[in-house]
Amino acid sequence: MKAVVKEKAAPGARLMDVDVPAPGPRDVLIKVKAAAICGTDIHIMEWPPFAQARIKPPMIFGHECSGEVVKVGDQVKNIAVGDLVAVETHIPDETCFMCQTGLQHICEKMAIIGVHVDGVFAEYAKIPAVCCWKLARDTNPDLGAILEPWGVAVNGILKGEVNNRTVAVFGCGPIGLMGLGSIHAWGASKIFAVEPSEMRLSMVPQFAPDAVLINPAKDNAAKVILDATGGRGVDVSIDISGNPRAIQAAFEVVRRAGRVTLVGLPSEPVTLELTANVIYKEARVFGSTGRMMWQTWYEMQNLMDSGKFDPMPVITHRMPLADFAKGIELAQSGKAGKILLYP
Repeated sequence: MKAVVKEKAAPGARLMDVDVPAPGPRDVLIKVKAAAICGTDIHIMEWPPFAQARIKPPMIFGHECSGEVVKVGDQVKNIAVGDLVAVETHIPDETCFMCQTGLQHICEKMAIIGVHVDGVFAEYAKIPAVCCWKLARDTNPDLGAILEPWGVAVNGILKGEVNNRTVAVFGCGPIGLMGLGSIHAWGASKIFAVEPSEMRLSMVPQFAPDAVLINPAKDNAAKVILDATGGRGVDVSIDISGNPRAIQAAFEVVRRAGRVTLVGLPSEPVTLELTANVIYKEARVFGSTGRMMWQTWYEMQNLMDSGKFDPMPVITHRMPLADFAKGIELAQSGKAGKILLYP
């Protein structure tokens, strides 16, 4: 089969012919229908310290996808050949304290598809059955490929209430855009969207029509938000950017006893004014990673079934797997929403 392989411990990757993987007793083999490019894939291509510490070449990368099951292991009971599935990329060991207490998504021995084991930028992929979310067979595979990143936003948003709350979202990349759509559908009273890319900021009205758009390259985001809230600040402040200055602003604009949720991954240490912006405010601070297995996925399904939100407009580009380098370069530019690859 064709697959995108991180062949060496150096920048770059290559489309190669490799063997189709054989599923183990608790795995399924899927024929990949659609795969999406993620920020992690950009890191793997660029090969910064983040990737160097996690990736052991050679390996196939990519982790956001949907596919049709073509083979199942002999211990798999809940998935059948012909099923269409979306992939949950966190592989829990199912035995540690976190897994046994309902927190599989932060398993103590976590492995991640496309990071620690071979991924989905390929014609076929071996996926643990425990990581398969069954979709209706008539589901658009493109939708299945974006559920994993949408779930990142949903998990962070639902660390507390957003209905009838004022909410600021820092970072309007694909995850942020889907998060904004979810917040709007769940009835936030006022939404602020902060993003330096004009292209991505221009996409926000498709997801949250009444959001206040703020470009921090042109305006002081904290001042705009504080002025618009009478100096009180927002009820909920969510960072999806990982940018240190955005994170600082997220704490600055949250009101007393408000909530800050941190979803984005900073690439460097972040300095915070803890006394004024956390301690004296009695701010509630949550870290958020991945998706609750499977609570987050049910929340997404419920929202789609309600008809109040469709995440599909986040997809702006579609291209063959062979053009993966072009797709990753486009994702790097910030001039795209979600980019899908087709084997």
